[in-house]
Amino acid sequence: MKERIRVAQVKVVPKKGALQENCDLLLNVLARIAPESPDVVVTGEGFLDGYIAVEESVGKERLREYAIEPQSSPYSLAAAEWARGNRSWLIFGCSRRDGAEVFNSALIYDREGRLAGIYDKVQLQTHDLKYSPGRSLPVFASDFGPFGVLICADRRWPETVRTLALRGARIIFNPTYGMNNDLNLCMMRTRSSESEVFIAFTHPKQALITDPLGKVICNEEHEEVTFVVSELDLAKVSEVRGRPAAHLKDRRPELYSL
Repeated sequence: MKERIRVAQVKVVPKKGALQENCDLLLNVLARIAPESPDVVVTGEGFLDGYIAVEESVGKERLREYAIEPQSSPYSLAAAEWARGNRSWLIFGCSRRDGAEVFNSALIYDREGRLAGIYDKVQLQTHDLKYSPGRSLPVFASDFGPFGVLICADRRWPETVRTLALRGARIIFNPTYGMNNDLNLCMMRTRSSESEVFIAFTHPKQALITDPLGKVICNEEHEEVTFVVSELDLAKVSEVRGRPAAHLKDRRPELYSL
């Protein structure tokens, strides 16, 4: 199992509703990331449609116009082709159609360009109620071990991060579009520390990574920076979780039920 990985975070602001333009923007940034030989690339939440759901003029029905079917969309197929050509995992934020439902999704492509999984945002409030809610908190298998994905507000509930950590995730990729202030920084440090896990918070204006001790590995907010690559040692997770005063191993779940 690969222990050291290079994580690239895409840090650009997509245009509302401009799928082709945003796809071209992503491919342009990915072309510049490629020489860095990333193991994983992460976009922000709803990158393909520019997170159009926040627009009041786009209701639940109209949201379908901006949602894709990953198996046939030229935009998702272009993302898959890049992942395959560069032997990199790619976590790609979009609105996704599935029958009559639309989800706020992250498409997960493996190094072969295969759609290895899909994560749908589970915690929906305000404008996100235009979407259907995700129904699970899966952990995905990879050559660098199990990992999880959360989308934006999902991180605000400690249960989501804790569930993924208990299911074996050593790192959680967190595409987002919302809050990225000092409160969020404190929150992400706490989430990482309490569940002893790396979290890669990826926002159009911020690339933040916190480690299993809650320390900040990367916090890039300069507007002119369009991507950031960080090298992480995932072996640190086992080290932290094995400490005498570790959190996960000393849980008392028999006391936590209501």
